[in-house]
Amino acid sequence: MAAQLKAAVLVVSTTAAQDPSTDAAEATLREVFEKDGGPQWTVSETKIVSDVVTEIQRQIISWTDRPAVESSSDNVINLIVTTGGTGFAVADLTPEAVSPLLHKQAPGLVHGMLAASLNVTPFAMMSRPVAGVRNKTVIITLPGSPKGARENLQAVIKMLPHACLQAAGSNSRAMHQGGVKKLEQEAGVKSGSGHHHHSQGHGCGHSHGHGHSHGHGHGHGGLVRHTKPNENPKSNDPSLGPGRRHRESPYPMLPVPDALEQIKQHTPPPEIVLAKIDSSLVGAVLAEDVEAQENVPAFRASIVDGYAVVVPSDGNMKGVFPVTAVSHAAPGQVPALKEGEIARITTGAPLPPGATSVIMVEDTVLASTKKTEDGKEEEETVEILAEGVKEGENIREVGSDIKQGSIILRKGDQVSSVGGEIGLLVAGGVAEVEIYRRPVVGVLSTGDEIVDHGDRPGELSFGEVRDTNRPTLISAAKGCGYQVIDLGVAKDKSGTLEEVLREALRAVDVVITTGGVSMGELDLLKPTIERSLGGTIHFGRVNMKPGKPSTFATVPVKNNRGERVTKVIFSLPGNPASALVTFHLFVLPSLHQLSGVSPPGLPRVPVVLSHDFPLDKARPEYHRAIVEVTKDGTLSATSTGGQRSSRVGSMKGANALLCLPSGPEPLRKGSRVEALLMGDIRSDM
Repeated sequence: MAAQLKAAVLVVSTTAAQDPSTDAAEATLREVFEKDGGPQWTVSETKIVSDVVTEIQRQIISWTDRPAVESSSDNVINLIVTTGGTGFAVADLTPEAVSPLLHKQAPGLVHGMLAASLNVTPFAMMSRPVAGVRNKTVIITLPGSPKGARENLQAVIKMLPHACLQAAGSNSRAMHQGGVKKLEQEAGVKSGSGHHHHSQGHGCGHSHGHGHSHGHGHGHGGLVRHTKPNENPKSNDPSLGPGRRHRESPYPMLPVPDALEQIKQHTPPPEIVLAKIDSSLVGAVLAEDVEAQENVPAFRASIVDGYAVVVPSDGNMKGVFPVTAVSHAAPGQVPALKEGEIARITTGAPLPPGATSVIMVEDTVLASTKKTEDGKEEEETVEILAEGVKEGENIREVGSDIKQGSIILRKGDQVSSVGGEIGLLVAGGVAEVEIYRRPVVGVLSTGDEIVDHGDRPGELSFGEVRDTNRPTLISAAKGCGYQVIDLGVAKDKSGTLEEVLREALRAVDVVITTGGVSMGELDLLKPTIERSLGGTIHFGRVNMKPGKPSTFATVPVKNNRGERVTKVIFSLPGNPASALVTFHLFVLPSLHQLSGVSPPGLPRVPVVLSHDFPLDKARPEYHRAIVEVTKDGTLSATSTGGQRSSRVGSMKGANALLCLPSGPEPLRKGSRVEALLMGDIRSDM
């Protein structure tokens, strides 16, 4: 079993020290330890300090120079990784802070990190990493960007257990028994892989970082790159010229069910909050079973207008009786009733004490009246025509509708706009409930050509396009019950887009962007997510029509409480119909999952085609259609017309997406297919 090792992460950033939510590097490094380092690593401590030499040194020393009683093998920090402050800016002082603390230098680790990064971008030479040992702890410095930190740590993560165990005092001779092959096998690496230096082929050897290898018959092999190809950023590097950009998408084309599975796996779990019982609860999903706090009714109540009576043992109520009291539904005290007396009572009113049944007014005849003190006429006596009366007739007993302590709603129930759930909660005396917090959604359009409709009511200039996607997606998300923040339009500049997305991720749970996800040089969303924000793109292409370049990603961020959380980004195609189709197909299931709605996504129903539907030869299609109930009860589907992805009119009136397979021949009238319902079913009945 591999030795258990503890790592500490030190984030060096004055900005993050003031606002922890701005740091994304810590979450990225934790992910590398978990995925690339494996179960032997535990990130036991994390701190954030400003770009101040003394603060950096004070924190490192507190980890490496613990008193002997604290520095047992269970308490020692085996590895410290710093992130930030390794560049050439005036405030970048991490190497100057760390270097004087090191008892031993580790230039091989530095070389490994630089060589790996230089394979990605020449700008890696702008980093000034430092590595070495202080006491029993290995220390390495990483760049501040999530992308750079990820690449550098991935380059050396497989070798670090060997270094950390030696630094902690393990028996070096015993560790090296079996030679370099055994060490490579234990580390999970192979010699001669992952580097681009020229080799003069002298067997195994130590790499000295100057372009060739000298054979010594012993050593740890050449420089090894440990990241798997599919773990590296697949997006274009915006800094590279056309000759080094992808000519076709590097993202695998996923079937729609696989894309939905990725969304299910990587959408964060819902957050539970406490909510008061009012109309704002509509659409919310309960996160707990809810018990009634009161009996309903809380008193014995009449279910008819009539007369409360005390039923004699023989059940014969025929006769004339004096009306001694009146009980209305309004609250108030009612005197006790005796056998031989009756009390007029209204529906819902409490029974007088002693009453055992209620006679309907229809089973009585007015016998006599009297004048009241204010001159009004009132009943004096009433003849009852009923016989065979039983106790309890026409009475709602205490708790007969809702019993105190009974479960009235279950965890997972959604509060509908019909009103039944809220009515039940109020009737049961429930003041507040635990619900799954509904995510806040941000909608962003991207592109230099995009013009906000409100800013340009007149004629557009050549090449300009009105921003259709943002208002339609905002409407769609609001219509599904979610709070939406309008993020505006971002221009096609990587720095601008990164800044807008960082601000958005602080304010919302789910970011929806449109445009910028294809293969052009100004399609910057994927590179910004991967390379600037340290996010993970779970899919970048889907085998469907429309919506092939749809992208789903998650980004690690810190919230305002300093907690590490995951935010979701959906980058949808720029064509309006594609954007709306993929919102309903991909974004909505994620929003449902974040809200606790189960099952997530649009409801599916079988429909019959009302006419022939052409099929795409290569891709399944989500055809916009109108579904209605015919007079014979059949669900019939009719196309909205031309289905070109840029044609937003294809969504006009649509209440369904038809799931059409690919194929060479049309689907004929009368064929049955599945439909995803986006709205209410129409009826021609």
